[in-house]
Amino acid sequence: MAKAVTSVSSDEAKIRERRREAMAVLACASVAEIESAIASVDGIPAHHDIRLPENGLVMLRGRIGGDGAPFNLGEAAVARAAVKLATGEAGIGYVLGRDQAKAKLIALCDALVQSGDHREAIERAVLAPIRTRLKAERETQARQTAATKVEFFTLVRGEG
Repeated sequence: MAKAVTSVSSDEAKIRERRREAMAVLACASVAEIESAIASVDGIPAHHDIRLPENGLVMLRGRIGGDGAPFNLGEAAVARAAVKLATGEAGIGYVLGRDQAKAKLIALCDALVQSGDHREAIERAVLAPIRTRLKAERETQARQTAATKVEFFTLVRGEG
């Protein structure tokens, strides 16, 4: 069975990477944070639902020891949504948990990140502030963790 070879242009690869980075940031944000940030962006085009927000389950897979045979660990709740802008860009949003409003906002941001007219505005107004907050939280967590570090050392006794 032959595999199909697909070529991805550098522009498509950049858009995919932007989308991946945006989704990683938005997954860590609250609904209120995303809503208020999007509200500050001017000229967001009309959009409609391709897929109404809905809840579902995904199977989580695990491995014993990291290299053992995979097994089904359990299920996790997810919410998903898909929107399409009037300009043609479609966005999807998945979020762990059952927050349908967050899934829809993430889908809207995904579509706007793909739009050449709105990409920079979304980056500046939505993603950059969330990234800054997440970085500060990580640094605080690292400092708190470092403060609990214990240095062990061994004294070597003389022989005899």
